[in-house]
Amino acid sequence: MVIKSPQDFGAGILFILFGAIGLYVGSDLAFGSARNMGPGYFPMIICALIALIGLIVTAKSLAIEGPAIERIQLRPIIFILLAIAAFGMLIAEIGAVISSVLLIMFAAYARRGVNPVETVIFAVTTAAFVVIIFVYALGQPMPVWWGR
Repeated sequence: MVIKSPQDFGAGILFILFGAIGLYVGSDLAFGSARNMGPGYFPMIICALIALIGLIVTAKSLAIEGPAIERIQLRPIIFILLAIAAFGMLIAEIGAVISSVLLIMFAAYARRGVNPVETVIFAVTTAAFVVIIFVYALGQPMPVWWGR
């Protein structure tokens, strides 16, 4: 057995693993039927489809040439995780607008060569989107600005 596409092989194995874990965790829920769905019906179907996709991707990795697995880059992972954590900790204190802008500004530095003007425009647009959708349209209980 020769693996021709290591990236696809790794992705396929992860899909199979996640699907199998989901099937195991959801096995305690009642499945039901298509006519009378139980609480485990949809999760089990989705997990089975994820595992099936994993099998297909793994089989493809054995038949079609593909790229090697790239080296893990820690900078993007660290910056994105820290940006999300900071957003979660700050949103209640400084509001959705400022915390959204800070999230985008900080997460942008996950890659090198950031254009500050584009980042500021994207951050302000995203903050407006967050406020319009989550605060006003969905009525989520989060402050728009600090102290409110």
